[in-house]
Amino acid sequence: MAKSRSELREKIMIILYQIDIYKKNKMEYDVDNVIKENLEIDNDFVKDIVYGVVTHEESINEEANKYMTNWRIDRIDKTGAAILRMAIYELKYTDTPSVVVINEAVELAKKYSDDSVRKIINAVLDRMINE
Repeated sequence: MAKSRSELREKIMIILYQIDIYKKNKMEYDVDNVIKENLEIDNDFVKDIVYGVVTHEESINEEANKYMTNWRIDRIDKTGAAILRMAIYELKYTDTPSVVVINEAVELAKKYSDDSVRKIINAVLDRMINE
């Protein structure tokens, strides 16, 4: 059964979180394998976002940090960072409407992060689209 974009974004967040853990612990990993472990079907949307975030992570982090006040993306929890990276990638590199990107990111943050991280994610994305 096909998953909704919201469900796929949740999978992407989990995949990005796992990749972040592998990197932090200096473990080898293969992006395709991490995707396959988390998704039973092949999905271009998931691949595009995951590979996009992995490829552009440095510039995505710089973008996030630019809009944070007294914070850095590496200081928020890994789940929140994964959500924020995914949303920034979608805003910068896809044609998904910004209102959809922000809403999806905030909903994921409500489910997986604490209130302060949700507010940071919302503020960063809001500043991005308003600049």
